[in-house]
Amino acid sequence: MAVHTRHPVSAPPSAPARETTGHLLLRAWAGFVLFGALATTFWFNLLGAVGLALLLGASVIVSAAVWVRVRPTVALRQLPWIPLAYVVWAGVSVLWSTWPQATLITWSALVVTTAQAIFVGSILTWREIVRALASALMWVLGLSVAFELWVSLVLHRPVLPNFVLWDGAVVTELYWSRDNLFDGGQIQGIVGNSHLLAIVSLLAIIVFAIRLAAGAPGRAWQIGWIVVAAFLMWRATSASVWVAALAAGAVLGTALLMRTTSRPGERTKYYVAYAGLGAAGLAVAWFGRDIWLDILGKSGDLTGRVGIWDAVAARAAEHPVLGWGYSTPWLPWVPEFDGWIIINDLTVFHAHSAWLDVFFQLGVIGTALFAATYLGVIWRGWFFAIDRPRWDLRADRPFQAETLLPTLVMTVLLVQSLAESRPLSEWGWLLVVLFTHKMGQAPLVGEGPAERTLALERGEGLRRVRG
Repeated sequence: MAVHTRHPVSAPPSAPARETTGHLLLRAWAGFVLFGALATTFWFNLLGAVGLALLLGASVIVSAAVWVRVRPTVALRQLPWIPLAYVVWAGVSVLWSTWPQATLITWSALVVTTAQAIFVGSILTWREIVRALASALMWVLGLSVAFELWVSLVLHRPVLPNFVLWDGAVVTELYWSRDNLFDGGQIQGIVGNSHLLAIVSLLAIIVFAIRLAAGAPGRAWQIGWIVVAAFLMWRATSASVWVAALAAGAVLGTALLMRTTSRPGERTKYYVAYAGLGAAGLAVAWFGRDIWLDILGKSGDLTGRVGIWDAVAARAAEHPVLGWGYSTPWLPWVPEFDGWIIINDLTVFHAHSAWLDVFFQLGVIGTALFAATYLGVIWRGWFFAIDRPRWDLRADRPFQAETLLPTLVMTVLLVQSLAESRPLSEWGWLLVVLFTHKMGQAPLVGEGPAERTLALERGEGLRRVRG
C-alpha cells in the first residue's frame, strides 16, 4: 500500500550550473583572437599597417595577462616543439637574411601568431575551441554579407581600403570590395580577397557541420550558417578551394569508413584500396590536367603561378641550404621584392606555394622543419579522428564529432599549401600550431587535466576564473 511522506528520498531540485562571467569573457576573448587571425586582412584594410601592428601587440599583451591570471595546466613535454623549432629557425635567419628588416617585422608577426595559438589551445577545451571557431567564423561571414550589401545598396561603387572612394584608374586587385554582389562577379567580403573569403567559408562549413553532428544547441542556426557559408563560397569562386573541398570530402568519407572497423588489421584493406584510388586519381589529374584546368576556369600556367614558381625556384637554388632569409609575406617596399615579380601591375608578395616559399626563405633546413610540422599534425590528427576514445579496458565508447576537426582542416591546408602561401601565416599557421599543441595536451576530448573535464563547460569546478 502506498504511503505518502513529507520526506522525499531525492535531492531537492536546483537550477543547472552556469558558467561564470569570467569564463564567458575568457571564451569571448579567445573567439576574438581567432577572428583576428581569420580576418587579418580586414584589420589591415580598416586600420592600415601601423594600426594592424598595434592591434597585434595589444592582443598578445592581453592574452599574456589572461594567461598569468588563469595559469592553465600545460605539459611542457607535450608543447609543439617542432613548430617552435621552425619559428626559432625563421628568427635565426636574420643573421644571414638579405632583408633583415623584413625578417624582423614578419618574424614578430609569426611569434605573435604562434603564441596566440598556444594560448587558445591551453585555456579552452576541444569543444570550446570548436565553439570559439564557430563564433569567429560567424562574425567573418556575417560582416562579409553586411559589408557587401552596404557597398552595393548604399555606396553603389567599389571601395578601396580605409573606405577610400576613387574615380581614377585603379588595379582591380587593390579594391576592398568591387561592388559585385548583384552583378554576378566575385565578391570579397570583409577580408578583401575572393580566395580568402572562399577558404574561410569552407572552414565554416566544416566547423558548423561538426557542431551539428555533435548535437550542439541551435540546430537551425547551424544549418543557416552552413547555407550562408556555401553561398559565399560559391560567389567567391576560387578554383583551389573547390579542390580542397573535394579532398576534405574524400578524407571525411575515409575517416567515417575507418571508424566502422572493429578488428585488428581490418583497416589495412581500406588503406590499400584508397592508396590505389589515390594513385589513379593523381594519374587522371595529371594526364587530364588541361581538361580540369578548363573546367576550373584556369589557364595552362595556373593564372601566372608557373611563371612565379620558375622565378622563385631559380632564385632559391642560389642558396639552397639556408635560404635568403625569412619574410612571410614578402614586404613589397623592400627593394629586393619591389618589382621583382609583377602580375597585373602589382608586385607579388608570396610564391603562391607554401613549400616553395619556405625553401626560398629558409632553405632545406627550414623546409624539413615545416614538412615535419605538417607530417606530425596530419599523422596525429588522422588517428585522433578514427580511433575510439580509450584510456582503460573499455573499447566501446562512442566517437566524437569534434575529433574530425584537425584532420579535415589540415586536409584543406595541405591542398592550399600547394598553390598558396597563406598556410605559412595568419589563420593557417595558427591552426597548425593550435591543433599540434592541443592534441599533445589533450589527446582525448573531455578527459585529462589539460581538458579540465567536461564539467568546465557546464560551469562546474570553475575555481580559477571567477565572475
